[in-house]
Amino acid sequence: MTNGVLDGLRDLLPAIRERADEAERLRVVPDASVKEIEETGFFQFLQPKRYGGLEGDPVDFYTGVRDLATACGSTAWICSVLTVHPWQIALFPDEAQRAVWADDPLTRISSSYAPTGKAVVADGGYLLSGKWAFSSGCDHSSWVLLGGLVFDGDNNVVDFKTFLLPRDKYQIKDVWHTVGLRGTGSNDIVVPETFVPEAFTLSMSDTGRCYGPGQAVNDSDLYKLPFHSLFTTTISTPIIGMAYGAYEEHVSMQRSRVRAAYIGEKASLDPFAAVRIARAGSEIDAAWALTMNNIRDEQALVAKGEKVPLKLRLKVRRDQVLGTQRAIDAIDTLFEASGGRALAEGTYLQRAWRDAHAGRVHAANDVERALQMYGAAEFGHKVDPGMY
Repeated sequence: MTNGVLDGLRDLLPAIRERADEAERLRVVPDASVKEIEETGFFQFLQPKRYGGLEGDPVDFYTGVRDLATACGSTAWICSVLTVHPWQIALFPDEAQRAVWADDPLTRISSSYAPTGKAVVADGGYLLSGKWAFSSGCDHSSWVLLGGLVFDGDNNVVDFKTFLLPRDKYQIKDVWHTVGLRGTGSNDIVVPETFVPEAFTLSMSDTGRCYGPGQAVNDSDLYKLPFHSLFTTTISTPIIGMAYGAYEEHVSMQRSRVRAAYIGEKASLDPFAAVRIARAGSEIDAAWALTMNNIRDEQALVAKGEKVPLKLRLKVRRDQVLGTQRAIDAIDTLFEASGGRALAEGTYLQRAWRDAHAGRVHAANDVERALQMYGAAEFGHKVDPGMY
């Protein structure tokens, strides 16, 4: 069934590519694209079967995102994040799952995980308020996942939780005016003080231990994988897909390009051009292979009933951030070697260049921090709790 979903996505790529300029102009992915992708079933790829989902293979999910990114980076970005969120909803108590999906299994959820809001312990739940930035795809969603520190009555931090809120509990502020990923509509979420029941929260410390109360009803191995492995790869994959798209565009352009500055020399006969695409192609393939192989290694351990060790989780993060960097380095090489035509508005290359660099600034792509954690662990030092 999931192969049919991926085939359906690939059939949509020409139309999605045609709408890429429209997504930038609107600053959100066009409704037509979202509707067509919804009809393939892709948004339900990681959703529990109990609520109409596919409980699909994460590597197949990433493959779909990668393919979408060869057509439009913004579309791939929001599809990546909106499709991974049902995986986390599956970890919430079943009361929350029913609230999201019982009436509409096609419900979409956006997010903003940085704990920029404040939650205060209250009877039966929490009083949550604040403002959150960068909620990609929020205009196409009717629920949101928000990160927040939890304070007790003495103003002491007692937890870091994810809070699940329906659309009538928050406001969207249109602030997304950017040079890259312009079509993602990554706007601000504002929550006037509102009550969030306990069942609609998830402790990040539990999540980090690969535990969630929803596992009592969703017992697939899919929901036993590490949160940060899945979610950070969700951020890298669109960028790797953009690199594949940039490679295809560059090679196509260079086959017919004649360099006037070099007295009509065919670009495809330039030996240095051949070396550049060889290097770029290898870097892109390495980015994809390493990130997917690591996810496969985690799946294999979970399938045997074993915990995913810290060493592998840190390796996932090492290769994920370097996968992003490899992809961007390749895009830079291809863009710089493509000539002036690549600068024209409407071309895929210039858009991929802008979108990839915009995606690079996401916290999940903080190269130095992820590499420092990996290196410290290799030297036998304690690694503080973090994004792994």
